[in-house]
Amino acid sequence: MSNLESRDYRDAMSHVAGAVHVVATSDATVRSGFTATAVASVSDRPPTLVVCANADSATTRAILETGIFSVNALAFDDAMLAEIFAGRTELSGDDRFAEGRWDTLETGAPVLSDALVAFDCRLQQSPLVATHHLLVGEVRAVRYGLRRRALVYRERAFMGL
Repeated sequence: MSNLESRDYRDAMSHVAGAVHVVATSDATVRSGFTATAVASVSDRPPTLVVCANADSATTRAILETGIFSVNALAFDDAMLAEIFAGRTELSGDDRFAEGRWDTLETGAPVLSDALVAFDCRLQQSPLVATHHLLVGEVRAVRYGLRRRALVYRERAFMGL
């Protein structure tokens, strides 16, 4: 077991810049989502990505139940969406989707219409590692948005790149 304190680890990780995404899912009636920076490509055969998602999150539980999710890369002008889906406003649940324009692609997961790029995924695996599920998704469809500055998160602040 490491002697490194959780707070020290979080402080160190805050120096690593990460692209900002909204991860979203939906069953037949309710949409939910969260802001994430822990997103990475796994393979292009088949197209697969991974999202690290807090096991205590209602959205994570919904993804495990529905088996579908989208990963929407945000532009710098979408910082308010990142705040909303990070739970830093009074909006929760489906009310968060009042901001932005949302539709669906192949799986039925909510997709942000003007994301830099949106990945529509079907859940393949979800191993639990420490406090997070690794949501491994096969990408079933993509949508490209307009070329704009990307939103990144570093040292606990949003920045444009």
